[in-house]
Amino acid sequence: MPMTNSRMESGLAGPDPDRRPAFPDGLPFVRPPVPPFERVAARLESSYRHGQLTNGPLVRELEAVSADRLQVAHVVAVASCTAGLMLAFRALEPTGPVILPSFTFSASAHAVAWVGARPRFIECDPATFLADLDDGRLYVDGAGALLITHIFGAPAAPRAWEELATAAGIPLVFDAAHALGSRHADRPIGGFGDAEVFSLSPTKPVIAGEGGLVATNRDDVAEVIRIGRDYGNPGDYDTRFVGLNARMSEFHAATALESLAELDDHLVVRSALAARYREQLVDVAGIRVQVPAPGDESTWKDFTIAVDAPEFGATRDQLVVALALEGVDTRCYFDPPVHRQQSHAASADRPLPITDRVASEVLSLPLYRDLLPTDLDRVVSVIADVGKLATARSGA
Repeated sequence: MPMTNSRMESGLAGPDPDRRPAFPDGLPFVRPPVPPFERVAARLESSYRHGQLTNGPLVRELEAVSADRLQVAHVVAVASCTAGLMLAFRALEPTGPVILPSFTFSASAHAVAWVGARPRFIECDPATFLADLDDGRLYVDGAGALLITHIFGAPAAPRAWEELATAAGIPLVFDAAHALGSRHADRPIGGFGDAEVFSLSPTKPVIAGEGGLVATNRDDVAEVIRIGRDYGNPGDYDTRFVGLNARMSEFHAATALESLAELDDHLVVRSALAARYREQLVDVAGIRVQVPAPGDESTWKDFTIAVDAPEFGATRDQLVVALALEGVDTRCYFDPPVHRQQSHAASADRPLPITDRVASEVLSLPLYRDLLPTDLDRVVSVIADVGKLATARSGA
C-alpha cells in the first residue's frame, strides 16, 4: 500500500503501519464560512437589476455597517487587503523606512515597497509570534512609519505601538487582515493607529470572496483611499495621483454583509474550538500555543502551535509529514519569513535569528466553523502519538 510505505519511510510509523489513517478521506485545513447563497442573491438582486455592479449601494452599506461595528469614523471598502495597505501608505506618505515584522504575510512588505519606501524588518516575540515591541524601539530612529500585524487574529498590543508611534512622530498602520472581530481590552480592533486594514478573502472569519476594508478615524486618509481605489480619480477624470483599480463589486459586498451578520456566532465557535485545542495540547511535551494577552480576544483566524523539536522528539517538518500521512492538512505560516524571500531579501539589513527560529517551528492546524470537536480531538491524538513515538525512538 502506498500509504503504508510512505508512513514507514517517514520514520514515524507506529507498531501497525498497515492500519488506516486517522482521516482516510482527508481533513481539510480550512472550509470558508460561506453564507447561504439565497441570502446573498436576495441582497444582490436590486443592484444587479439596476446594473450597479461595482462600488454601489451595497458597498456603501458594508462600509456603514462595518464603521458602526468597529466604532470608527470611516471604513472604505477595497478590492483586497493588499490594495488597502498600499493606499493607506499612499495617503500617509512615509518619509523613511517602514518598520514591520518579517514574520508576516509578504503583502505587508509589498505595500511598503509599492510606495517607494524600504522595509525595516524587526523580530517577532517567540511566545506570541507578534511583532517584538522592544526590538521595534531599538530601530525606530529615522523610521518613516510603523506597520504592525495582528498575527493569526491576536491583537498586537496596539496601545503600546500607538505610544511608540506618537513618541517618534510617525504614522502607524495595522495589518489587520486576520483580525475582523478581535478586541483589545475594551475596544474592537479597527480604531487603532492611523489606519487598520482587514482582509475578506476566503480563509478569513468574514469573507467576501475577495476584498478588504480600511478603517480609520482620519478624514484625510479616508478621502485619499476613496479616490485612490478609483485610479486616483475624484470624479472629474483629472487623477490627483497614481491610484489603483481597487473598487469592490456589489457581489463581494453582498457576500461580506451576509458573512458579517454571522460573525458573532462564528467567533463563538472558533473560540470554543481554540480553547479545546489549548486544553488538550497543554499536556503534550514540546508543543506551545499562541495565547492572546489577558483581556484580548482573538478571531483565531488560525490556530497555530510551535514545535520544540528536542522536547517533542520530532521537528515541525516531520510532524507535518506525519499529519499529512494521517490525512490532516496543515500550513506552515510564515516560512520563509519575508526577509528571506526573494522579493525582499535585499532590504534585510541585519540577521533575525528569533524570526528564523519561529518560522521553522510554527504550524497552523485545521480550524473552521464546521470542524467537528471529535475531529479536532483526533488531530491532537495524532500529534501526541507522534511525539511519544519520536521520543521513545530517540531514547532507544
